[in-house]
Amino acid sequence: MLFFISLVRFFEKMKAAEFQKKIIEWYEENKRQLPWRETVDPYKIWLSEIILQQTRVAQGLPYYLRFVKSFPTVDSLANASQQQVLRLWQGLGYYSRARNLHACARVVASEQNGKFPDNYKDLLKLKGIGPYTAAAIASFAFKEPVAVVDGNVFRVLSRVFGMEADITTPKAKDLFTKKANELISKDRPDLFNQAMMEFGALQCVPKNPKCEECIFSKSCVARKHELQNVLPIKSKKVKVRNRYFYYFVVRYKNKVLMKKREAKDIWQGLYDFYLIETKRSKKVSELLKTDPEFKGSTKTNESKIYKHVLSHQKLVVRFVEMELENIQTLKPTELKWFTDREIAALPKPILIANYMVDRSKQK
Repeated sequence: MLFFISLVRFFEKMKAAEFQKKIIEWYEENKRQLPWRETVDPYKIWLSEIILQQTRVAQGLPYYLRFVKSFPTVDSLANASQQQVLRLWQGLGYYSRARNLHACARVVASEQNGKFPDNYKDLLKLKGIGPYTAAAIASFAFKEPVAVVDGNVFRVLSRVFGMEADITTPKAKDLFTKKANELISKDRPDLFNQAMMEFGALQCVPKNPKCEECIFSKSCVARKHELQNVLPIKSKKVKVRNRYFYYFVVRYKNKVLMKKREAKDIWQGLYDFYLIETKRSKKVSELLKTDPEFKGSTKTNESKIYKHVLSHQKLVVRFVEMELENIQTLKPTELKWFTDREIAALPKPILIANYMVDRSKQK
């Protein structure tokens, strides 16, 4: 019995070694030249991983370059204000990532003497760093053999090995993580992890994977059974709710009223205009009649409808420009007056930035 178990383990190691060899060779021939792959600086690796979460490489690359230029070290990022960080992040979405990025930088600077922990276990203790990011830093910067498991890796493993567990469940995540850690190269964990993610991003893509030219074409379970459009299994669907935003751009002479969003809602820490939110679409004229704040003001323009889709919400937005006749008539305490130049420097939702660009073109 012990001999049989040893034999099975021997063949499993052989299969793992063959898998490692194939995917690392593929990576070295096909990888994209990206700046965070040319460094072992844990700060820059961490920065790239946070930026690239839920973001395509083409979109995230300019942000990475701007962050590195503005904040070349973790200490410089820690010393920045949250407003500076959010302004630089503007347009990437999921702004909690930026706030956690800033908070983590401050912890590393103040409590870790400006140095990231050199192992997976201790990296996990830092704010905003989960298993995926910790594994990426540990393997890329310190060559610790711990597997990175993201959407690309789920896809590759599920298709090549025919893993049918629902990837939205904790049990499946443990299962896939275990499999990835069984396969990872102990000598070159950094290259293996990069190869797995790159293979999923370029070769084993979600739709129309390049099966004919795949290095695993002969052994891939999904290809053999034509399950490419079935695997990986992901059963949960996020319910999207509609929200109706009416932004009132209130002007007095050369200034506009804006406020900082403090509530635990979307865009926390960013600036927007005076807002009325409704459960369904309404006419602006109805809102003007019912809101006492608009006495002594005149509507000058009403924008087109802007639609903005988030992961779990769809925003239907209209901007209404108002000219205030007397500054004493409007006294919402959370709002402050800003010039156009000051507004340009404020961190804003990309939706509002787009509206302001459109408005400037119409002048």
